Amino acid sequence: MSNNDILRTLRYTFHFHNHKMAEIFGFGGLPIFAEEVALWLKKEEEPDFKKLYDKDLAAFLNGLIINNRGLKDGEVPTPEKSLNNNLILRKLRIALNYKDEDMLDIFALRGFRLSKHELSAFFRNPTQAQYRECKDQILRNFLMGLQLKFRPKE
Repeated sequence: MSNNDILRTLRYTFHFHNHKMAEIFGFGGLPIFAEEVALWLKKEEEPDFKKLYDKDLAAFLNGLIINNRGLKDGEVPTPEKSLNNNLILRKLRIALNYKDEDMLDIFALRGFRLSKHELSAFFRNPTQAQYRECKDQILRNFLMGLQLKFRPKE
């Protein structure tokens, strides 16, 4: 999944408008205007589409954590320069204050089954033998599960 796809999905899931998105980016240490957010939310084929880089998505995810849970030790975390699906999943877990069971419930909404052990492998240190890379399909199923939870069909 592209960073722009992830941002679009999160915006839709949580009913954020562009000004709220800009505020969340600001919480994460990236002060921007709502107009720039609008460029990131456009489809790739649109003429003024702007690619969202890892450090910018990391700033948004850090801002989402701060928006939902407040500052930890009064410092805004430095956005990572490089993101992978494992880190994105971890940041979403922190932002939503989810435990293993909560995450498994989200996956179940999509009909996607994971064991607790499989889930915990995504959050391990990459040097550990039990570490497992989070593939796009897993992250996509989690994001779609969040949509089903926060935007159920009427």
